[in-house]
Amino acid sequence: MMACVCGIEKTEFPLTDNPKDSRARPESRAVPRGRISRLGRFGQLAGGIAGGVVAEGARRVARGERPKMRDMLLTPGNVNRVADQLSQLRGAAMKLGQMISMDAGDMLPEELSALLARLRDKAYHMPPKQLQQTLNEQWGEGWRRRFKRFTAHPVAAASIGQVHRATTPDGRELAIKVQYPGITDSIDSDVDNVATLLRVSGMLPKELDIQPLLEEAKRQLHEETDYLREGNEMREFGALLADDPRFVVPVLDEEFTTDRVLAMSWEEGHAIEKLADADQEQRNQVMTALMELVLREMYAFGRMQTDPNFANYRYRPETNQLVLLDFGAAREVDQQAVTNYRALLKAGLAQDHEAVLQGALNAGFMSPLAVERHRDIIDRMVSIIVEEANRPGLFDFGDRAFVGVLAEQGRSMAEDRAIWHIPPVEALFLQRKISGTALLAARLKAKVDIRSMVERYLVEGDKG
Repeated sequence: MMACVCGIEKTEFPLTDNPKDSRARPESRAVPRGRISRLGRFGQLAGGIAGGVVAEGARRVARGERPKMRDMLLTPGNVNRVADQLSQLRGAAMKLGQMISMDAGDMLPEELSALLARLRDKAYHMPPKQLQQTLNEQWGEGWRRRFKRFTAHPVAAASIGQVHRATTPDGRELAIKVQYPGITDSIDSDVDNVATLLRVSGMLPKELDIQPLLEEAKRQLHEETDYLREGNEMREFGALLADDPRFVVPVLDEEFTTDRVLAMSWEEGHAIEKLADADQEQRNQVMTALMELVLREMYAFGRMQTDPNFANYRYRPETNQLVLLDFGAAREVDQQAVTNYRALLKAGLAQDHEAVLQGALNAGFMSPLAVERHRDIIDRMVSIIVEEANRPGLFDFGDRAFVGVLAEQGRSMAEDRAIWHIPPVEALFLQRKISGTALLAARLKAKVDIRSMVERYLVEGDKG
């Protein structure tokens, strides 16, 4: 979610929201704090969408068309309304949009994918006055005197908080993550309101029970807003990776950390997407390290940072190191989910198509009804996956031709809404990290000997 940005201009901005100040930044918006004010924003959003639907419907009827509700909902105007309002709300509303965007990938309608992609990149920050009030509540009104320098304008802003750079009198360079006010208190209602919007839009079938997923989303988001917990997770991962020089984990600064402010060492690094311009060997090394990390998390650590957002990784070209950020989504790995995944991987490497299908059923990635009604399509998808996974040598993540074929097959199944199915939440956490890491490898066009890597960990697991 957050990133300590290399090369950020060090200009300090005053703690003022004076519109006459030429240095004030236009992208700041106050975070709606109370439950009623946030509910009002959802009401405005629903009203705006409804108005857009009526207007678009009238236009299409005038042209002699018989418009479908989905087409009237996912117009560019409505997409802009939703993206802008969720970006202003921040918190769980925006985070859910980001999570759906990362998890659903190529299976979403094009218009909805565009909307959610905007949420990954668009985040307003707090106006200076609201920032001042928030830090007064956390550190006391004299907090300014505790720093040699504090950059009032954030170097990064996301769904739950924003990051500032600071220097202490004794010379410590810190990244200070400040949580938006009222976010914790609004999680449950925000999740319910987003779910209602999805229901009303017709994007989800009435038969699909998403309540367990909503409850888990609420639980995870409550964990992510507890910065004391995140600080402990960051310290834990720092210890787990202390023997691996490929990774850098920020050091927790306890003096300035509270349950709503997280202070850590400032770690320089470039956006990992910039590696797309690096030579092939560098890209391969970085993605090999990250994929090995996923396997270590599953089979050695028993803990996983489950958010694969690209902004959680920074790269140091001078030392060829990866800086790992944001441990709010770190959690224990469910051992039954790991066992199911192990069986699925073994079946795939053994090219046992029936065992792959059974493994997918056992893991909960598909329902028996889907197999019953779409066996031919599923068999074709399994064959494609098994064939690609067993190619000799380096796996070329930049070759995405098969992904389009899989997406096309998946969309044809998705039209049968009776088979829509939500996997167990613990399996979703694992799959989210794995698919997100693969997506980054595809972005970097990396080539990795993934088969040998997986075989080694499976053999070591069997010995254990």
